[in-house]
Amino acid sequence: MNMQEIREVARATGVTRTGRVTKLQLIRDIQCAEGNFPCFATALQARCDQSGCLWQQDCFSTASKVVAGRL
Repeated sequence: MNMQEIREVARATGVTRTGRVTKLQLIRDIQCAEGNFPCFATALQARCDQSGCLWQQDCFSTASKVVAGRL
């Protein structure tokens, strides 16, 4: 998802702080607003038990960038 789409999801879930935040932080804020763990980009070995998560695919690729120090 691009940032505009993520901001739309954020607004729909009641997250009001959508500007000037990183993608990582915005998604974690959304996860908290939904009552979930703020775990985006923490699946370091591409393993996650949250199979219905909207962010899972992007989570894995972002986590690999975090590990490599590119984020």
